[in-house]
Amino acid sequence: MANQMKEQDATALARAIATGVLSAGEAMEAALAAAQNWRSLGAISYLDAQLGRANAARSQDATSAPFAGVPSLFKDLGGPCAGLPIRLGSRAFANASQQPDSELAYRLRKAGLNFFGTTTVPEFGLALASEPASGPIAHHPFDAALSPAGSSGGAAAAVASGIVAIAHATDAGGSIRVPAATCGLIGLKPSRGAMPSGPHFGNYLAGIASEFALCRSVRDAARLFPLLEGRTEGFVPDLAMMSGELSSSLRIGVVSGDLADFPVTSERMQTVVDAAHFLETRGHAVSEIAADRLAPLVAASACAFDRIISVNLACAVEALALDEDKLEPLTRAVAERGRNFNATTLYDAMNGAVSATHMLWQIFHNIDVLIMPMLARAPLPLGSFPMDHGDVEAHWHRMTAFAPYAGLGNISGFPALSLPFGEDMAGLPLAIQLMAPMGADRLLLALGERLEKDRRWQHKFPVAGLNQ
Repeated sequence: MANQMKEQDATALARAIATGVLSAGEAMEAALAAAQNWRSLGAISYLDAQLGRANAARSQDATSAPFAGVPSLFKDLGGPCAGLPIRLGSRAFANASQQPDSELAYRLRKAGLNFFGTTTVPEFGLALASEPASGPIAHHPFDAALSPAGSSGGAAAAVASGIVAIAHATDAGGSIRVPAATCGLIGLKPSRGAMPSGPHFGNYLAGIASEFALCRSVRDAARLFPLLEGRTEGFVPDLAMMSGELSSSLRIGVVSGDLADFPVTSERMQTVVDAAHFLETRGHAVSEIAADRLAPLVAASACAFDRIISVNLACAVEALALDEDKLEPLTRAVAERGRNFNATTLYDAMNGAVSATHMLWQIFHNIDVLIMPMLARAPLPLGSFPMDHGDVEAHWHRMTAFAPYAGLGNISGFPALSLPFGEDMAGLPLAIQLMAPMGADRLLLALGERLEKDRRWQHKFPVAGLNQ
């Protein structure tokens, strides 16, 4: 069942609630029923129907919020979110206590979203699949043999299947954008400093991590972004007022050719060319950026990611006195790797990331937006990112090979947007990634809306509550 994208999103559901087509309670009941119908999908790791109904009842009188009454799910990583246990996909947190809202969770609620559960993630978000040993395993809604990716894979599966129209997500190495790409969704990794990350941390994972949402339309992302941004009180500048406007003519850089170590299928490279041609016919100036020019930046990003993630996990295991016998083998190996890095190794990698960011800035002296493939190939089968081993380098290599350009946005702090722009012969989405300098989030969203209007991708399933 194909549905017009702008008729099947959170904005449409909010409008239906605001105009009395259905109540917030009815929207929640529809989402709960969809969650039951899609139970085999494995998208939801924890569900609290009573909490969802209570949140919906409280929102009946709060109809002025842009997403008032819209059911939603919170990722089992990040947060916290009041009323929901955040377990990080790990048996080590099976008895995690609930905590008050983070600032971001508070703002999401203020925007009108009603949370009723958490979505499936890999343990500690360490994979581009969502198959924790603690279960459940997240399946792709279009093909149960495939993975919706990770680490926001459960969120992507829930949104693409229509259980919810929008869901919280996080991104430290592509974890919003990669699942968005596999499932035909909109995934924005905001500029560093745009989203609040407190009160528990203000520079989480040395600044490479960001929180936002997975959406079914660019308009949902554009509507949500100003409700969450700014006043972050962190270690990075507040960029809320720095975003650009969509001018009549932008300078568009298009990645051409292949990275020697991480080739991209011709079909996905052609999608990038098609998107660039679409923009060129609408008055934007297009120029090519050789993939080789980005190769050292990709390598530096992968190195910094490795060091930062490993050291952070080692510190977390120690600080929280986690029982490592309850951790998956790869998680234990990553923590051990972090313990074995000395300070100069970490510093060198982070300094390399700074140099890579400077190199990326040089590219943006001559362009406004860079278009590149989001994924190197089609969504992968379940089991493609196993965590029952200790070969950390091989695991990181598999991730980079699947999404070679994902880490650039995290290490540089630049905003990056994944969106579908067509589908392959199997009916799976073909996604591109747009990237722009720090603070240009609105520019990416405006350009994304223009690309979305060509309607080269249509959702496969309606949103619960809008299918009546």
